[in-house]
Order: sequence, then structure tokens, then C-alpha cells
Amino acid sequence: MTHMASSGSPAPTVGFDLDMTLIDSRPGIHATYTALAERTGAHIDADLAVTRLGPPLAEELAHWFPAERIADVAGLYRELYPSCAITPTLAMASAREAVDAVHAAGGRVVVVTAKWEPNAKLHLEHLGIDADAVMGDLWAEQKAAALREHGAGVYVGDHVGDVRGARAAAALAVSVATGPCGAEELAAAGADVVLPDLTAFPDWLTGHLAAR
Repeated sequence: MTHMASSGSPAPTVGFDLDMTLIDSRPGIHATYTALAERTGAHIDADLAVTRLGPPLAEELAHWFPAERIADVAGLYRELYPSCAITPTLAMASAREAVDAVHAAGGRVVVVTAKWEPNAKLHLEHLGIDADAVMGDLWAEQKAAALREHGAGVYVGDHVGDVRGARAAAALAVSVATGPCGAEELAAAGADVVLPDLTAFPDWLTGHLAAR
């Protein structure tokens, strides 16, 4: 049976990005890159790496490793990640409230992220963020298939790649200026709505549903 919002219209399915949208994973990712450098002997500027979160892991590793090593190093990174990254990572301000607002409207929350799916689920479980579905290893336009599969009419992210994914899925692109892309850059990329952070999301959602 289709859930109904209080207005009588079908309840929303809202997609959320993970890194720098729902979670501030910079401390955990920094720790993981530091451990990776120690294990491999490679130079990795972890301070720099955490300023450009969003794209797939392989794109960042390409700055520090030759192409033929990336697959193996990515596997090692993902092995190190649970012990290095989960505990230091924090929820973004009002992340739980944003997710709760969707559920309060009778809707579903789908997390669609470039992060490896098992590690994404570890973050959500550790932080008590209640998603109805999690789909990982998807970046930019690749996210559109997952958003369409779950019928998401809204996708919330912090990166221009998230805007591209939302638009490819014909979903409303809601951006939060909490990641590496500023508000003007997100708007220029085609975001339908730009919020300073998730604290503004519950009120925006209320108005969006009322307008429908």
C-alpha cells in the first residue's frame, strides 16, 4: 500500500548522499588514509584528500598510486576503513532530524552514495541514522538508476555530482553547502534548491509537500 502524506498526496521518497551530507566523515577518512600510507609506504596528503570528498575512491587514489596498483590499494583501504573511520565520524548537524522529517511525513529515506556499501551501512548503524535502503558504489549520473528504482522525487547532496545524479533521475536536486562545493557552484550546476545545511531541510520539506 502506498503511504500517504498528511496532505493526501503520496508520501515522498527522498534520497540522501552520505559523505558531507548526512555524515562528516573527514576525521575517519583522514585516519584511514594515514593508516593506508603507513601500510603501503606511499605519500598521501590526508589533509588534502579530505577537502575533495564525493567522487569515487579510485579517483582520489589515482593522485597517490600508479594505475596498476589502485584496485589492490582500494581493497586495502576498505579493509582498514571499519577500524579507522567509523568511530571518529560524526553526524552532520540535523542529519537525524532531516531523516526523521521524511519518516514523519510517511515517506521513505534512501541513501545513495559513492562509498562502498558495507562501510556506508556501518556509518548509519553507528550513528543511529535510520535509512530504509542503502545503495553504494554509485557516483554522479550512476546514482540516477538507484533513485529511479526507489521512486525518489528528491535527492539531497552536497556535491555538483549529486546535482547531476538528481537531474539524470528527474528528481528535485536539493543541495546543502556543507561539502567541497559552495552554494554558488551548486546553483550554477543546476540545483533546484540550495540550503545552507540540513537544519533548514525539515521546514523546506514541509513547504514542498504543502505545495504539492
